[in-house]
Amino acid sequence: MNEVAPEILRMTLPQRLFHWARLRPQEVALRQKDRGIWQPVSWSGYANAAAHFGLGLVELGLKRGEHVAILSENRKEWVYTQLGVGLVQGVPAGVYPTSPGPEVEYLLSLIGAPYIVCEDQEQLDKVLEVRSRLPGLRCIIVIDPKGLRHYDQNGIMAFSDVTALGRQRALVLPQAIPDYLAAQDMNDVGLVVFTSGSTGRPKAAMLTWLGLCRAGEGLNTVLRAGPQDKVVSYLPLCHMAEQMFAVQVPLTTAAVVNFAESLRTVQEDLREIAPQIFLAVPRIWEKFHSGIQIHAREAGGMRYFLYQTAMCQIAPFAHMPRVGWSLWQHVLWRFWYLTLLRSLLNYVGLRRCRIAVSGSAPISPDILKFFKSLGLSVREAYGLTEASGASSLQPSDASPMGTVGAPFPGVEMKLAEDGEILLRGEVVFRGYYNAPAATAETLDDQGWLHTGDIGRLEPGPMGDELRIVDRKKDIMITAGGKNITPSEIENAMRVSAYIKEAIVIADRRRFVAALVQIDPESVGKWAEEQGIPYTNYRSLSELDPVRELIQSEIDAVNSRMAQVQHVRKFHILAKELDHDDGEVTATMKVKRSSIEQKYGHVIEQLYN
Repeated sequence: MNEVAPEILRMTLPQRLFHWARLRPQEVALRQKDRGIWQPVSWSGYANAAAHFGLGLVELGLKRGEHVAILSENRKEWVYTQLGVGLVQGVPAGVYPTSPGPEVEYLLSLIGAPYIVCEDQEQLDKVLEVRSRLPGLRCIIVIDPKGLRHYDQNGIMAFSDVTALGRQRALVLPQAIPDYLAAQDMNDVGLVVFTSGSTGRPKAAMLTWLGLCRAGEGLNTVLRAGPQDKVVSYLPLCHMAEQMFAVQVPLTTAAVVNFAESLRTVQEDLREIAPQIFLAVPRIWEKFHSGIQIHAREAGGMRYFLYQTAMCQIAPFAHMPRVGWSLWQHVLWRFWYLTLLRSLLNYVGLRRCRIAVSGSAPISPDILKFFKSLGLSVREAYGLTEASGASSLQPSDASPMGTVGAPFPGVEMKLAEDGEILLRGEVVFRGYYNAPAATAETLDDQGWLHTGDIGRLEPGPMGDELRIVDRKKDIMITAGGKNITPSEIENAMRVSAYIKEAIVIADRRRFVAALVQIDPESVGKWAEEQGIPYTNYRSLSELDPVRELIQSEIDAVNSRMAQVQHVRKFHILAKELDHDDGEVTATMKVKRSSIEQKYGHVIEQLYN
């Protein structure tokens, strides 16, 4: 087991970076793929690159406490910026790279950021589009300046040029970096994270070094990560879940971070890296599940027959704790693992994964059972931005299906009278930037963070574990007075390889209905197999055979649900839900109020 050294517990994240740079200067800290080749970065290279960029910003006029926004996909320059800004006592704030120009404008205005780091020409164009309405923006820094030759360079600098300024400052003032390290304070704000905005405009949550560090340490009580462990970073770094696995835990344990080329190539990258620790949101696990199903079906013949036989034989017991298996069950599972299941885990790149985690939203038990059958136990975590990331994680494979573990050490938890989960401890955020009223609504006088989630406690192998019921605002009551948990129905529907998104409608209604977004890849392949022609998503969604296909999938879900939860009517959306259209957040969380307003006429037709 890997234990965190006591001296690290007193260090901020920049201090931890330099700690590993001293202890493991030439060991690999990061890898990034460049033209198909994984390029390593040592701990000393990581620390120097971050420090020089931070000092370069100081040369440009960055002051203590000022915000620096980051608008980029995951890459080494993202964490150089984050740690460099933190070192010189600025405050980094990540912006989703999928954010359109108006959202970028709103977020930069919200925190008054005088500097922004953009990945490339595409991201720069978004900022230039709204620059005239951002009087406080002093400088735009571009990581990849390709294509900017004919741009007006006023107020624009290359990332490398800022780093060169900092490198020169370090040469002239060799004590600068040690002085900044000595001035670090655990109670300072180390990061601003924007909330998803699923129920309103995003807010800027201020997280302290103390909270970030304690959350990472808490998570590592279960992960037990160390320098021998590899993680793959591909979820947006402006999301707290990814921050924990790509920044907080690695800087605490010296685990190696590998930056995937993109979300599109993550499966190929996983096969190449074969990580020991892997985090995914439910959408990714659902996509892996669908991919395996399609891969097995496309293999056809004897291989598809073997896959069906294996799953039929092991599914009844494989998801249960192994201590309860009979000798015959152990032998049967081992036979199918060596024959077939191992190759399926290789296909998704997770055969060497020691601990897999699902977080940020509830996941269907059927998906968890499926991966347990393959030999990969996916553990559920619970956390939120305002608590600096994860607050609990299932401690063992024997945890009850669907629970999220018990609070990490140092995190207090209790349930309010209505079942709302309340948290307290050093991990709790400082508040929302320039929003005292919103802070007061979330954080009470006794330091309890009101999460907005409803939960209940259930017995587990190591004590009580928490089960998330749903968001407090999302629980619905039908016209007949029955309580409906929409996420339970939606998760069950998304298990289907053919359903990408489902939005349940039930509040104050006579019965449960749903809006469905089909998965164009899976449904498209099905249509091709059936010899059904189509041209695009819309034409595919309007086909009668596709409606019959989705009806059969919903019928299968209904057969496993209580009568009151049966989806009696549904509508297939003629377009995919889009962030730019205000239908989902940057993290692809559905904006229910926006959907219900935009598709109000469709919903009314379902009930006529």
